[in-house]
Amino acid sequence: MERTKILVTGGAGYIGSHAVVELYEAGFQPVIVDNFVNSQESALAGIEKILGVKVPAHNIDCNDAEALRAVFAEEGSLRGVIHFAAYKAVGESMQKPLEYYQNNVGSLLTLLQVMREFGVEALVFSSSCTVYGIPDALPVTEQTPTKKANSPYGATKQMCEDILRDVVGLGSDFRTILLRYFNPIGAHASALIGELPLGVPQNLIPYVTQTAAGIREQLTIYGDTYDTPDGTNIRDYVHVVDLAKAHVVAVQRLLDKTGDKVETFNVGTGRGNSVLEVVQAFERATGVKVNYKIGEPRPGDVPAIYADVTKSVQELGFSTSTSLEDSLASAWKWQQSL
Repeated sequence: MERTKILVTGGAGYIGSHAVVELYEAGFQPVIVDNFVNSQESALAGIEKILGVKVPAHNIDCNDAEALRAVFAEEGSLRGVIHFAAYKAVGESMQKPLEYYQNNVGSLLTLLQVMREFGVEALVFSSSCTVYGIPDALPVTEQTPTKKANSPYGATKQMCEDILRDVVGLGSDFRTILLRYFNPIGAHASALIGELPLGVPQNLIPYVTQTAAGIREQLTIYGDTYDTPDGTNIRDYVHVVDLAKAHVVAVQRLLDKTGDKVETFNVGTGRGNSVLEVVQAFERATGVKVNYKIGEPRPGDVPAIYADVTKSVQELGFSTSTSLEDSLASAWKWQQSL
């Protein structure tokens, strides 16, 4: 039986590579597009080892309409797209707002244009809990008002969501699911793919694992005076394989046309953990001590945010299954494999 083809932009990235594996294992044929600005080609070898097959991959930039058209034409019969490709560091976006708007919003516009030309009408969009800004109440539901974003990164996700709602409103058969991620962590059980930051990590877990491995001298925890039980930021940490599986469910839902034309789902665990709790959980899970210090709060960081996942459980039929300790243990296994 021929597999249904799904284009995965940013498919060699951290979340993208895990989604490619889950898509293939669920019977789809993923097709990767990536320009390897935030990823490495070694991820393709990891995917191939896990699956035992080579997944088609195209080294192009999603802002390049001609290159994207060529992929759509060459692959033919694409049924849907998962759009991961974006710059994603809150801190970096404060320094490079123009690059973030140009890449994140620009690539979506180009992609939508090409999808329309080729009659591809299903898109899963990689959004973020940053669209909620600093929420008035926790946990956040999909109905929580989106406030002014705390960073240009968050603002690009809000803009992209608005663009997609407007495109759906045009009355075509185009459908989209906006998945608002919380904080992805961990790695595939094989330790063949995982989070591979280029240069100094912008995210907590790779910094923790690199410090534990002696690559970094010390972890800096940005601030301990937030209005939280231990003063450090609270986030909802979701295992990357759980998150990847949510995309498979979302793709199938779009192809089956079971939901509304535009739907939004939080993808998290429904629990918040502070940065200090995460460091302590890592030490428990691995038996390795982490050398850390408390530093100044970082611009753009929200004090606390975690998900209400009722809607994704009830309507998507999706819930996470990996504990914080198991997620952190998988991140450590991946770090050791490097």
